[in-house]
Amino acid sequence: MKLFSESSLSPDILKAIGEMGYESPTEIQKQTIPFILSDIRDLIALAQTGTGKTAAFSLPILDMIDETSRKIQFLVLCPTRELCLQITKDIKNYTKYLPNIKTTAVYGGSSIMEQIRSLRDKPQIIVGTPGRVIDLINRKALDFSSIHWLVLDEADEMLSMGFKDDLETIISETPETKQTFLFSATMNKEVERISKNYLTNPHRISVGSINEVKKNIKHEYFVVGYRQKKEALKRMIDANPNQYSIIFCRTRMETQEVADFLMQNGYAADALHGDLSQAQRDTVMKKFRLKNIDILVATDVAARGLDVDSLTHVIHFSLPDDPEVFVHRSGRTGRAGKDGISLALIKPEESRKLKQIKASTKIEINEGKIPTGDDIMKAQVNGVFEKLLNEGAAEDVFAFDDALIPDLSQFSKEELVHKLLQFQLKELGTYYKDRNDLVEARFNGGDDRGSRRERGRERERRGEPRERREGGRDGGRDRKPRRNSENMVRFFFNLGKRDQLKKMDMLEILNKATSKSKKRADIGDIEILEKFSFFEIEKSFKDEVLRGLETQKFKGKDMRAEVAN
Repeated sequence: MKLFSESSLSPDILKAIGEMGYESPTEIQKQTIPFILSDIRDLIALAQTGTGKTAAFSLPILDMIDETSRKIQFLVLCPTRELCLQITKDIKNYTKYLPNIKTTAVYGGSSIMEQIRSLRDKPQIIVGTPGRVIDLINRKALDFSSIHWLVLDEADEMLSMGFKDDLETIISETPETKQTFLFSATMNKEVERISKNYLTNPHRISVGSINEVKKNIKHEYFVVGYRQKKEALKRMIDANPNQYSIIFCRTRMETQEVADFLMQNGYAADALHGDLSQAQRDTVMKKFRLKNIDILVATDVAARGLDVDSLTHVIHFSLPDDPEVFVHRSGRTGRAGKDGISLALIKPEESRKLKQIKASTKIEINEGKIPTGDDIMKAQVNGVFEKLLNEGAAEDVFAFDDALIPDLSQFSKEELVHKLLQFQLKELGTYYKDRNDLVEARFNGGDDRGSRRERGRERERRGEPRERREGGRDGGRDRKPRRNSENMVRFFFNLGKRDQLKKMDMLEILNKATSKSKKRADIGDIEILEKFSFFEIEKSFKDEVLRGLETQKFKGKDMRAEVAN
């Protein structure tokens, strides 16, 4: 089957997918569609994210479903709300010319009563997350006694998220005569156990390998200390203009902190993580798909089901523990035949973890240098011309009278372009003009110099003395701390965690308070406690900070600071 038109799918399905631009099936579709159409065995299909799995399992089932029956015949279980909604949307597109086939999505974070009401339309297809499906079973709102096909999509992720018991409960509610299809990116022990217990003599299809998925993706890593990671991230973004990217973080808190940092620095960014309500998640996803924001900061779980083909970059703000998660993240870019870029920010002590990822995945990940201010401005100039040339042929969106153009004959072409670029990039150029380049922390093999440097910085942040170094160039003397604490003053601040104050907020408050100064204030330790906080700043900015705080409010609350004893 080189083309979908060569398959035995019904004309109505072929017409629908033809309008969606489907011509040649992917490898997983080539192998899976004929099998499901002609075989009654269960199936285990191993394929990476973004290979077309939804069409692979749904198209042949839609071809066989009984339109005249109003009972549930086809159940798809998936790990996240986003993936649930994406699969539902795809199936509804595939059934555009099959008006008697109804599909309903059921997932947590949305009104269960509304979903129960939608089930009164008696859909033949249910797409759901395990937790919500269990809730509806307990309420007697779902009857799976007539199911012919059960799909466990991204089974490895469902199991890693703790849905093992839910899956087993749901499977026990379905008839033994059903056909079960297990789709997974990996075949770990839990997936193997589920397949042995609940699949009967399954046929196996395995498409591609970790290596093959990554051929069109360039991988780089950058060594940077913890305290410099956000500044390094900013440089990564500025050095890659016109990007459309996902930044991956390990935790919900880190995700929100990074997103807040980017938004406060003027980037069109937002966060996607488990602490958001469904309405908030839907809003963020819609903004990202419409490219109203071009940077999405997300956890691995929250990004599941995000189907975007045009991502230019994936940035690993924190490395994952599992090498396969690194592969899944990176695989979000480089889709639809396009090239992609994967960038990772590595702390010096993560050398071993990086080596494990390289060894396990066989991916060539080259070390890059943190861009300097000059590097960034050159990239920005190239970005302006790239955007101009790519979008310059677009239709005019407003009428423009050439008579409005003043006499520019006094300038040569080069002078005019130079002035326009200076105008366009003035803010960014000013930011990097007086900025020092980030000092790269490096590591080699088992050398722990980077880790020692990081430990010293952490001890300094807590106000403790640095570790004493035996021997070496300084003859065993204590190294001088990077910041001279005698030049800093410590303040008590009247707001804390209960006021929803975060370190990024405190930094923004202090930057605003000292914004009129020609010199940039050196800010030290910031400690956010429950009812109040402490911060350090250069002594020379003491009075300026006190005056600056009097003119600001935080979430409608007055701010007060005084020198701490």
